[in-house]
Amino acid sequence: MATTTDPAPEADGSAQRTSAATEKPLADRIKVPSRFPYRTIAMGTIGAALLMIAALGAGGILIRDPVLGHGPLSWIRYGHGRALANVFLYTGFALVVWAWVRLGRYVLAGRIGTRPILVAAGCWMAPLLVSPPLFTRDVFSYLGQGAQLLYGLDPYEHGPVELDVLPDVVQNVHPLWQTTPAPYGPLFLLVAKGIVSITGNNMIAGVILTRLVLLIGLAMMLWALPRLVKHLGGRLPVTMWLAVASPMMVIHLVGGPHNDLLMLGFLTIGVLAALERKHVVAVALVTIGMLIKPTAAIALPFIVWMWANHLEGGTKTRNFFRALLPALGIFVPVFVAGTWVSLGSFNIGWATGLKAPTLIANWLNFPTGIGEIFYSLVHIVVNVPSSPFVTVCRAIAMVALAAYLVRQWWLARDGGNKAVFHMALALLAVAILAPPTLPWYLTWGFVILSAFKWQPKHMAVVVAVSVFLVCVYYPTGEQGLYDWWFIALVVAASLYSAASLLRPDPLRLVAAFRKD
Repeated sequence: MATTTDPAPEADGSAQRTSAATEKPLADRIKVPSRFPYRTIAMGTIGAALLMIAALGAGGILIRDPVLGHGPLSWIRYGHGRALANVFLYTGFALVVWAWVRLGRYVLAGRIGTRPILVAAGCWMAPLLVSPPLFTRDVFSYLGQGAQLLYGLDPYEHGPVELDVLPDVVQNVHPLWQTTPAPYGPLFLLVAKGIVSITGNNMIAGVILTRLVLLIGLAMMLWALPRLVKHLGGRLPVTMWLAVASPMMVIHLVGGPHNDLLMLGFLTIGVLAALERKHVVAVALVTIGMLIKPTAAIALPFIVWMWANHLEGGTKTRNFFRALLPALGIFVPVFVAGTWVSLGSFNIGWATGLKAPTLIANWLNFPTGIGEIFYSLVHIVVNVPSSPFVTVCRAIAMVALAAYLVRQWWLARDGGNKAVFHMALALLAVAILAPPTLPWYLTWGFVILSAFKWQPKHMAVVVAVSVFLVCVYYPTGEQGLYDWWFIALVVAASLYSAASLLRPDPLRLVAAFRKD
């Protein structure tokens, strides 16, 4: 692969010359190495800056904003000002996606290495570190649940609404989560408690500090992914483009922000440790990831297979139990100690909090969507409630999911890279089939899969999915899944973005403009 410092006769992004050129394969159109892609990185940075500024009026704004609540800038939060903020926000998003797709073309053509991608990701994330939450309000729930733990109220028994302190923290929690128990692991609540103990009732400082703490997970991923690529056979620039520079990472996990980022840090290093035969470390790290977000537990049975296949002598069954027993011997004390340190007791009531997200019902979760379709068909004839249809479809899906997980686990019995692949598929299946399905959940499997070898057409699918999953929620954090004209525009934008990765200007819009 050419280095990023080689000279080139043309500037960044100038490969589109004529409409005839767009008929050639991408690698043939971009044959020479490029200079450092300053223009592309700058485009995404401008887009991220627009996202940050526009989020002041169109993002997850505070109910009582000490900066913009009153005064000459408060117009951006209301009426035409808010509409204008939405225009700028989606313009910024389009610029970030455009820049990301352009980087992807250069990666496919071998024009750039890893460094420009990391620089781009850093530049795009930087403005969002001080932005209001984007496309979610979950961070306000984190702070509310951390405040509960700080002031002695069990987050797994009570909702933030029962707090009689820190009114700004409490009132900004989404109404759905005001009275529901926390669905997160105890270790993350300890992290949230520490953040609130520093920032108190200052929500702006709380959001910014939460992002900075979650960046630890990103740093862990950046350390682990190059090493995972060596084991799993991928290309590092592709991996970094998919896992680090994508809108799912930049806008959802960092701009959100979401605690999945911290969990993924422990998960990626844990998987790496398992591949490098450091099985004790692997089980311990993934268990810690589970104490942040319980989803990481899906990886543990696959790590046992990897351990078993590194043992010499004995049958597969015998080696499995030789690995299982010490794995349990590590898991149990780490789980108990992590829970005790976080909550001050061995309170496993946090497991009941996992039921709370099932309150979310929308068609992004496939079983829920199928249930709603059946309900709509029956409702034409008979006036019936929708809940039985959704409940039955979710129950069937949970049975199917359990069977699928068992199958993936069994297919992983030879350990090694194959076990990691099936682990990633299992994580994706949980994100898609278990209620609820929230857009950023798909990063659980994508981040691991990014270290494998990718075909261009599959990368294009990821582009479509990524753009779609960012846009199906409004910037305020409310879902837009039943605004069908809006969803039609989102699907069109997603497909156009995917096509643009493989064929610049797929509809020849630029070429037509130049002819005119």
